[in-house]
Amino acid sequence: MRKPGGLFDVENREALIAEKERELADPAVWGDPPRAAARAAALERLRKPLERHQELKERWADLKALVDLAEEQQDSSLRSELQRMADELDADVKAFTLSLMLGGHYDGNNAILSVHAGAGGVDAMDWTMMLLRMYTRWAESHGYRVETWDLQPGEEAGIKSATIRISGESAYGYLKSEHGVHRLVRISPFDASGRRHTSFASVDVVPELEDETEIVIRPEDIRVDTFRSGGAGGQHVNKTDSAVRITHLPTGIVVTCQNERSQIQNREVAMKILRARLARRQEEEQEARLAALRGERGAIAWGNQIRSYVFQPYTLVKDHRTEVETGNVQAVMDGELDQFIFAYLAMQARRQGLVGQTEKRVD
Repeated sequence: MRKPGGLFDVENREALIAEKERELADPAVWGDPPRAAARAAALERLRKPLERHQELKERWADLKALVDLAEEQQDSSLRSELQRMADELDADVKAFTLSLMLGGHYDGNNAILSVHAGAGGVDAMDWTMMLLRMYTRWAESHGYRVETWDLQPGEEAGIKSATIRISGESAYGYLKSEHGVHRLVRISPFDASGRRHTSFASVDVVPELEDETEIVIRPEDIRVDTFRSGGAGGQHVNKTDSAVRITHLPTGIVVTCQNERSQIQNREVAMKILRARLARRQEEEQEARLAALRGERGAIAWGNQIRSYVFQPYTLVKDHRTEVETGNVQAVMDGELDQFIFAYLAMQARRQGLVGQTEKRVD
């Protein structure tokens, strides 16, 4: 049984909370309500882990007292109940420790997740729709809110691409592990000969920025094109140039949004996504610089094939970065992704030398 502690620097966090509280106590901060609200939300994110840490410490102390009492009275009737409590606490400590590994600048933010069909024709579009459902199921099962910001249906089946906003604490920190290419192998339902097909879809995950001043976009650096929305959406959507495409000229990043009813709304959403992708690009560049200093070889995980899903002739989902795999494909497609997400976080922590610290200091 592990005692909560180790990675979590209580004194430093308490000092940081006190500093943020002093900042919010300044009346001048509330002259800008959106920015003040963002700071208040950031303060709440600092407090929650501290409260969770205290709760786990109290549970550990209570359980230890019960174990000592049972041993003193030589009462074996409570053994199974104490074991159950110990297992639950150990699992919660492990989850808490993993949550502390979300130390990236944007890890506490909401996530903007996009899926795009790749090679594989109509099968790839169907696969893209299946991935969208998988992430929606995962988000909903964790209490996150899901909003569709853009969806472009395929001509025959499935979707060409979609963008959703997943709102909730640390949504980006967990889902950033899903960024990359996902490969499907199955017998195609669209092939009359019943042949096996391989399809690809890419997943793009970026953080939603709470403060727009973090990423400044100059007007001269973007090109904005408008066009008529395609697919379902009613007369208004199809008969007005409400869809917006924004191209960031220095980087070549292109963002499209057509799901809102007005051009103004679509532009606002598209700019939010563009800022998020530029923020993620900065993170990648920083990681590349660190990798160069560490002397690492090979590409960083972004954009590479990260996971394979095999439906036939056998069932297997395998993450190629962590080697975690499962034969329960249906559970994964229903949103059970935590084993892959947590393995990725643990892998990142090992690379940064954090897991060794934790294991030595929490016992």
